This record gives sequence, structure tokens and C-alpha cells, in this order.
Amino acid sequence: MQLESQEVAKLYQTEFIRNARAVGVLWAVCTLCFAVIEVVILIQPSWVATGELHYRPEQFKSPEQMPQSGYFGLYEICIETDWMVPECKGSLSSLSPIPAFKTAAVFVCMSLVMVWTNVGCLVLFRFCNSATIYKVCAWLQLSAGFCLAVACLVFPDSLDTPEVHTLCGNGVGSFSLGRCSVHWAFVLAILGVLDAFILSTLAFVLGNRQDALLPQDFNPHAKGKVYS
Repeated sequence: MQLESQEVAKLYQTEFIRNARAVGVLWAVCTLCFAVIEVVILIQPSWVATGELHYRPEQFKSPEQMPQSGYFGLYEICIETDWMVPECKGSLSSLSPIPAFKTAAVFVCMSLVMVWTNVGCLVLFRFCNSATIYKVCAWLQLSAGFCLAVACLVFPDSLDTPEVHTLCGNGVGSFSLGRCSVHWAFVLAILGVLDAFILSTLAFVLGNRQDALLPQDFNPHAKGKVYS
């Protein structure tokens, strides 16, 4: 009877390990997707865009005075033209032409570095203890989410600049978009914050339970072997 109980427990534990590894693979895939999202958040200038314009040309003395439409991000401004191709200016290396957004851009870059370091740590599952790697990745993801959250808070606080007034009008101020509106890249950044915290929580759970899920015969501390 005792032998049968041990066999049932071992079978249950083995099945539990298989399910945990499946969750770990899903976590790794989501981590890689999050890293790609971070790149898109940084390079896309679609954080804020102008709304639909309603005006009459005769209201303005010259074409230069007419309000412009376009969109901008952390380092790039794009103005709509009559040629259906927006005219963009800005450089990632110098974070111009909006110096006020440099702080937000730096925090996004820090988050990006942490996430891709996390992706690099996935290779270590072949060589190091899985529980340790999960916990390291969890702290990296938590830190990346914190940096991205700070960037999402700093960005709207820096809107009161001449470059933004050109597109969004005189009603622009800190946390006030004037006639502009939040665009998809900013929404993606907010979702990235939630994604980072969810992935870090899952990594902490997997890390804390990894040693307990392994059968005693395969415990790396017992036999000096390392399993992912």
C-alpha cells in the first residue's frame, strides 16, 4: 500500500513538473514578445497625435498660420504633408528635437536594456539552477516595468514645450494634450508596464516552486545536477 502511494505521488509530481515547464515556456515566449514591444515603444513616434482639424483657410492670414497635423514620440516629430508622406525630424542618438522628453526616453532605454538582458538570461537555463534564473529574471522584469512606468508618468509632464505647441495648440500643458490625443504607442507603453509586472510575478512563482516541483531523485541539491 505504501509502495502504491509512493508511485502515485511520483506520477502526480512528474505530471505537475511537466505542466510547470509548459508554463515556463509560455513565460519565456511572452518575455521575448515583451522585449520586441519595448523596441517598438522606443522607436515609434506615435505617442501623441493631433485630432481631427476643423477650420476654414480664410481664418488665417497666411498658410504658415494654419494649424498643422501630425504626431510625435520620444525623439521624433512627424508633420502631415500634401504628399501623403509625413515629414519627420529627430534623431535617436541625440534625442532631438524635443529635449524635454529626454528623461522619458532614458527611462525607456533603461527598461529596454533590462528586458533584453532578461532575454539573454534565458540561455542560462541550460547551465544554472532554474529557480535562481527565474528569480533574477523576475527582478529584471520588475525593474523594467518600474522604469517604463516612470517614463509614462514623466512624458505627459513634459508636454509644455514650443515643439508640442506647434502641433497641439496653446492649450497644451503638463498632463494636458490640448487638441491632441494619446496615440497607440503610448497605450502600448502602459500595457507594457502591466505586462512587465505580470511576467515578474509569474517568474517569482515559478522560481519559488521550481525546487519543490522536482522529484527527490532529480533534486539538483541532492545529486549536484542541474535541470531546467
